[in-house]
Amino acid sequence: MKSIVLREIKSFFGSPIGYLVIAIFLIINGLFLWVFEGDYNILNTGFADLTPFFTLAPWILIFLIPAVTMRSFSDEKKQGTLELLLTKPLSIWQIVNGKFLGALLLIVMAIIPTFIYVAVISNLGMPEGNIDMGSTIGSYFGLLFLIAAYSAIGIFTSTLSDNQIVAFIVAVFLCFFFYFGFEGFASVIPSISSFISSFGMQNHFKSMSRGVLDTRDILYFTSMTVVFLSFTVFNLKSFKS
Repeated sequence: MKSIVLREIKSFFGSPIGYLVIAIFLIINGLFLWVFEGDYNILNTGFADLTPFFTLAPWILIFLIPAVTMRSFSDEKKQGTLELLLTKPLSIWQIVNGKFLGALLLIVMAIIPTFIYVAVISNLGMPEGNIDMGSTIGSYFGLLFLIAAYSAIGIFTSTLSDNQIVAFIVAVFLCFFFYFGFEGFASVIPSISSFISSFGMQNHFKSMSRGVLDTRDILYFTSMTVVFLSFTVFNLKSFKS
């Protein structure tokens, strides 16, 4: 599996993809958080916290992660190398996990530079250091779990077609649906809104952002990730047979 992970990382940084993903994520966040006027501008909120970043990041990642994962298996199919990959002395689970971890590590690399935001806001606080580190750490953990779920969805959709654009569009739709879709349905049916929203990623991500790592939230994201990776394995087994 390690060889698959290293192969994925090398392919990301052997082409402009890896650099573009990191640059686009940081530039878009930087512009909205520090330059553009609006609700996401941290300097205009009057509060020393990273709430605008953790509100904006999941929406950017809805498009960015599918762009990273869309080639995972669809490109293998298109080039006819998937059969060769499946004949390697690795189980299908190891191959899928290798692809998944490769994409996950790339997105984590894009998140790491944002730690500088914590230091900047801490210095801007009055008094200095006046920042809620509990909610900030919880939000970063929530973002990590969200990235894992998005990546699993993207890896799964890449097995559905040899066309990367199709894989991208389906992944964006599924990520959007599971992040915001249930919240939308909940607003339509207020009587059971809390029950419906509990199936959505946004509800669990917000819960973790409060700084409390609830077992239910961790179990939800872990289950989502495992379920979509299982779907990926099932699709590859069908292709292999």
